[in-house]
Order: sequence, then C-alpha cells, then structure tokens
Amino acid sequence: MRKTMLSLTVAAVALAFASTVQAQETKTIGVSIPAADHGWTAGVVFHAERVAKLLMAEHPGLNVIVKTSPDPATQANAVQDLAVQGIDALVILPSDPDPLVNAIKEVKDAGKFVTIVDRAPSVNDSTVRDLYVAGNNPALGEVAGKYIAETTPDAEVVVIRGLPIPIDQQRQDGFDKGIAGSNVKVLDRQFGNWNRDDAFKVMQDYLTKYQKIDVVWCQDDDMAVGVLEAIAQSKRTDIKYVVGGAGSKDMIKKVMDGDTMIPVDVLYPPAMVGTAMEMTAAALYSQVPVSGTYTIDATLITKDNAANYYFPDSPF
Repeated sequence: MRKTMLSLTVAAVALAFASTVQAQETKTIGVSIPAADHGWTAGVVFHAERVAKLLMAEHPGLNVIVKTSPDPATQANAVQDLAVQGIDALVILPSDPDPLVNAIKEVKDAGKFVTIVDRAPSVNDSTVRDLYVAGNNPALGEVAGKYIAETTPDAEVVVIRGLPIPIDQQRQDGFDKGIAGSNVKVLDRQFGNWNRDDAFKVMQDYLTKYQKIDVVWCQDDDMAVGVLEAIAQSKRTDIKYVVGGAGSKDMIKKVMDGDTMIPVDVLYPPAMVGTAMEMTAAALYSQVPVSGTYTIDATLITKDNAANYYFPDSPF
C-alpha cells in the first residue's frame, strides 16, 4: 500500500511538473506595425504595447516582440528580423500591404501562424495569412455617406481621402453607396494622406476654389483636426459640419459636448491590433479555431452613445 501511494504521489508530482513545463513552454509572437506617424497609428502602437504586456503576464513563457517601422521597406526588414528570431506567429499591420506580400508570405511558408490587421494586400487568402482582423472599411464610408444624405440631403460635399491604397478605395466606394439616390453632390476629392497638416492644406485649397461648401467628409479624425483649423482661419460660416472617422478621444469629446461642427463620428478603433494579438495567442495556446476573417463594426457615434467610446487616457 505504501509503495502504491508513493508511486501515485511521484506520478502526481511528475504530472504537475510536466503541466508546468508545458504551460511555460516558450513561444514568440512578433508584432510588426507602422511607426506612430499620425494619431491613429499612435493608438495602434499604444494598444500593441499594452496587450503585449497583458499576454505575457497571462502566458508564462510567451515573448511578444513589438517592432515599429516608418515605411514598407523598413517594415519588410523588420519582418525578416522577426523571422530570424524564431517567431511562432506574426501579427502585422502593414504600412502599405502589397509591397510587403513577399515578406509576409515567407513567414507563412515557413509554417508560422500569420495574422494581417487592417490593411489587406490585393492577395488576401490562405496562401498569405491564417487570420485577417480589420475594421469595416466599406461600412465606415457608407455610414458617413448615409448620415450626410439623411441629415443634409442636398449637401455640396468636399471629400478628403487618405492614402492611395486599397482601404482608401473601399471607404470611397462605401461613401458613394451611402449617398446613392440622394441629391448629395461631391464637389471634389483629394488625398490628405491621413495627416492633419496635409488635410489643412487640402481644405485651404477647397475653401479657395469653392464659394459654398455644406459638408466635409474626411476618412480620419486626425485629418479632421486640420480641416477644422482651416475652416476656423478662413472664418467661413457656410460649412455646416465635418464627418471624420476612427473614434479619437478628441472628436468623441466634441460629439459628447454637442459641438455643432462635429455632430457624429464613425468608429474604426486602433485597438483592433490588440484583438488580433489576443486571437493569435489563442491560436497558439488553445484549440479554439480562429482562422478566417474577423470584422469590427463601423458604429455611428452620436451624442447619445459617445460616452461608451470615450477613453481620456488613450493617446488617440
């Protein structure tokens, strides 16, 4: 009996030790994201670093490496560096997706789990990635377009686009769908590069070219900052309001406070990178199926629901 009990005790200890070793098995997730070149990407960096700490605390033995890059060439090198370090999974938000396809595919071909966030390459299938996590880019444009069409059905609108990459076109197509069948007239569309200074210059150009503008739609809250500044400097009173997108704390605060120039905003959260990282960790540590596409809603933020999306401590 004593021998049996001793054997059972030893077996139990061995099992517990084996479980501990398994739980602390070293795994590495590489996270490649753009450098914080404007407000939204600053939010991406913030949430990537925040969730990296949470995941490493939750999973002993997990190492999460976050690398930021200012351009596609630098980001391709960063992905290669991560691969050399022996990552088990890659989470990447490409600065520009198509130039990075080869670097991403090399990681995927090596048998690693690949998650692409937000900006999908032209080829966005299982040969390039396991998981795609993004906001709803067509819906971001459509929600904004529908709001303008319903609120100001005869509006003359100027549009400030983002960058000439696929998600910009998706947002534009969604916007056109949202205003379809209405009397809304688009006067002009120019790129503001998701940058407040560039958007400021574009808006100055619009204010010079057009004597009457009812509404401005810009794809990004950071650009909306530049738009509002240009309007304020011009002292023009014909512009009724500006519709941006992303859900920055400054724009949501304006919605909460009833600012007539920012009556609504459309959600496109930079925290989606954290969602992607958590789902990638689930793929490594559990048998939960996470492959495929995960899309986050483009919610219309109004004065009634703005408080639910206001995070004053966020950098964006």
